[in-house]
Amino acid sequence: MTQATHTAAGHVYPDVERLDTFPKLLAVHADRHPDEVWLREKDLGIWISYTWRQVAGRVRDMALGLADFGVARGDVVAIIGDNRPEWLMGEIAAHAVGAMSLGIYRDALADEVAYLITYADVAVVFAEDEEQVDKLLALEDRIPTVRHIVYSDPRGIRKYDDPRLVSLKDLEGRGAARAQKDAGAYGEMIEKGSGADTAILCTTSGTTSHPKLAMLTSGAVLRHCAAYLAVDPRGPQDEYVSVLQMPWIMEQIYAFGQALISRMKVNFVEEQETLMADMREIGPTFVLFAPRVWEQIAADVRSRIMDASAFKRAMFETGMKLGLKALDAGTRSPLADFILFRALRDRLGFSNLKSAATGGAALGPDTFRFFLALGVPMRQLYGQTEAFLYVTCQKDGAVRSDAVGPATPNVAIRISDSGEVQFKSPGQFVGYFKQDEATRETMTEDGFIKTGDAGFFEKDGQLRIIDRAKDVGKLTDGSLFAPKYIENALKFFPNIKEAVAFGDGRDFVSAFINIDLQAVGNWAERNNIAYASYQELAGHPEVYRIVAGHVDEANRRLAQEPMMAGAQINRFLILHKELDADDGELTRTQKVRRGFVADRYRPLIEALYDGSREKRVETEVTYEDGRKGKI
Repeated sequence: MTQATHTAAGHVYPDVERLDTFPKLLAVHADRHPDEVWLREKDLGIWISYTWRQVAGRVRDMALGLADFGVARGDVVAIIGDNRPEWLMGEIAAHAVGAMSLGIYRDALADEVAYLITYADVAVVFAEDEEQVDKLLALEDRIPTVRHIVYSDPRGIRKYDDPRLVSLKDLEGRGAARAQKDAGAYGEMIEKGSGADTAILCTTSGTTSHPKLAMLTSGAVLRHCAAYLAVDPRGPQDEYVSVLQMPWIMEQIYAFGQALISRMKVNFVEEQETLMADMREIGPTFVLFAPRVWEQIAADVRSRIMDASAFKRAMFETGMKLGLKALDAGTRSPLADFILFRALRDRLGFSNLKSAATGGAALGPDTFRFFLALGVPMRQLYGQTEAFLYVTCQKDGAVRSDAVGPATPNVAIRISDSGEVQFKSPGQFVGYFKQDEATRETMTEDGFIKTGDAGFFEKDGQLRIIDRAKDVGKLTDGSLFAPKYIENALKFFPNIKEAVAFGDGRDFVSAFINIDLQAVGNWAERNNIAYASYQELAGHPEVYRIVAGHVDEANRRLAQEPMMAGAQINRFLILHKELDADDGELTRTQKVRRGFVADRYRPLIEALYDGSREKRVETEVTYEDGRKGKI
């Protein structure tokens, strides 16, 4: 009988010291709770449920099918596509056979896919549909290690005759046939697995170059997840909606690690465009979004309010004022809840939330306060891929927008003499795949990981992150320059989607700004302003006037912060194109690749500082089909 760990909240969790791999946990839950629903997926408007027994059966067949293909311990299996139950099953099946899983972002371009597959010597790729299969087949001999491409959606695939192609149905059929011949084969296979084995190759953000592959063991992953559940517990009655892309470490924690320990239900939306409607149907009890998603939701709300009637706008403004005033007093406003927040939470699918988290980057304080006033139980996390994400977490009753909480259980955090945050975590990686030198550079001699972030501890024990250490600088007058802080002040406004600030070693701060095409486009329609493209709208004088007002307001807020008062924005421009991951300007997790942007648009930066009023530039862009063009 497996031992169990009891949390303070009364939840009973499996002993992850003994059940130290994903397949072992899945097998135990399938044995003890066979008919309990674990996964749901919306397809053609209908929610389809999968029980623990059904998932375990399909994972068994996939794993035995992979073994039949010759996949062995130490091989690498890649997965690319949308968040689907088959992704989750495929990853666990890879671990069952002793292989390492490598998640690839669904919108990765061909060159990125080729680099990751060849670098990791991938043997088998799970590809969701025709779009991903096309991407792989177009690479031809650039991915020589790939022996099989397993597709789950057969639509459009019949036209191909590539010998590497095999349907997921056929793979599972092979596994099922093998299970009939040898009923104990799968059980023996997963028992050979160890928590000390590298299970996940997780891509880092890659803000400066190609992403590195952090090697994570399943035992460390599960121990770290169990430690977090002791702080923020959940169980089989909880509902989670999978939103973040599966390769991201944040989604690996929630949809895999925590879900396999707590038995919480994991739900997959039909399409990204139906996210909010599908979330409202599920009514999740907790959510994890990246800052960009929280900012987009807040911007969408404000954009819709601008399109509403005068009465509804007045109700919104009144409700927000009451809610924020009550928040500052440490209470909630029943009147604001009645006239605004209760209906808004229902509209967003947040009515049942017990916990909501943000992590991966800084979330602007105004956006954070907006959701707290709304009644969303927000908390901030901090960590990195190398830590299996989080090393700090805010506790109930101690939530702040300017800090990220104290260290989670069993995590040690220190601030180096240079001001860099360093940590040692039970879930931390064992190194970078095929990059021993990079691993040594990231680790200190006594086993702490260098985060590259500048920060300090507040008096209440919460860690406060200023910015990336390499990005923090000073103006010529000695004023502190922390670009992320400035950018977050700008991105609070619904018309501003992205911002990149400059100023280190300069006389003043300047900024590139991306407008939000939807929000500003709605404004243009209301005011009968015609435009044919983002570029045309971004250059419109009235748009510049509106954004200038936002910059003035951001400067007023910066002036109230003693640490940032000297770093107000002096000049800005609205960039002629949206920053795009396909063009290398953002990472796949939507973080700005600051150095790349600075190099690519250096003439524009110089124009901001030499007093120029205009500058002609030519920029290469990548279209959705991979073709290149120039604007």
